[in-house]
Amino acid sequence: MTTATSRHSERRISPVFVGILAVTAVTGWATWTGFAEQPGVAVFLFVTAAWIVSLCLHEYAHARTALHSGDISVGAKGYLTLNPLKYTHALLSIVLPVIFVIMGGIGLPGGAVFIEHGRIRGRWKHSLISAAGPLTNVLFAVVCTAPFWLDALDGVPSDFRFALAFLALLQVTAALLNFLPVPGLDGYGVIEPWLSYNIRRQVEPFAPFGLLFVFALLWLPAVNGVFFDVIDSILKSLGISDVETYCGQELYRFWQGSNEFCSAAP
Repeated sequence: MTTATSRHSERRISPVFVGILAVTAVTGWATWTGFAEQPGVAVFLFVTAAWIVSLCLHEYAHARTALHSGDISVGAKGYLTLNPLKYTHALLSIVLPVIFVIMGGIGLPGGAVFIEHGRIRGRWKHSLISAAGPLTNVLFAVVCTAPFWLDALDGVPSDFRFALAFLALLQVTAALLNFLPVPGLDGYGVIEPWLSYNIRRQVEPFAPFGLLFVFALLWLPAVNGVFFDVIDSILKSLGISDVETYCGQELYRFWQGSNEFCSAAP
């Protein structure tokens, strides 16, 4: 009885996550209806809360896949409750990604859940665990872009449309960065089980610096330009224009003041 109760509590959705969902819903409604006195504040809260929801789901996907692959320890660690405060590195997984969204409009991939790989047998299972997180970002991007590629935007307020476009940008950048085969990122985790022991041993010391290496490269104008050209091409193929993502980011940064161009945009 105690064990059953314990296992049930390990999988109960956290009130913290429910609260974040509530903020997303309320601020999304405020953005849609124009209820907020300052639309930018509503957009900021809506996009930030929705971004945190996607981060929680990203890590939950890792943990849930690990659970079904043999790592039963993830429940006791609180990873199945969707509570971001239970993550191994809450700073890397929540705080830094939000800061990077505010500063540069990039969906920062963060490492959060600790998987006991020794409990898991089979290379395909290890690869699937790593892929589950960024695949969640892909799914989130599909949901955000659906109104655009389905031509279902009639009657949708421009502020809400711009907010969705910016949120889609974050999901696409997060998925693309996460799938890079760089040590420390999920993309490397997908291919790592298929590498020889010697290669894995030589690469392992560089894993903590993989994300820093990627962002150092993104500071180079040539690399940054190519990266965002790829992002823009993906978004355009999904029906989202440069104007919509630009105005979404401008609205999100409400402290910079209103943008007349975006205010006049249909």
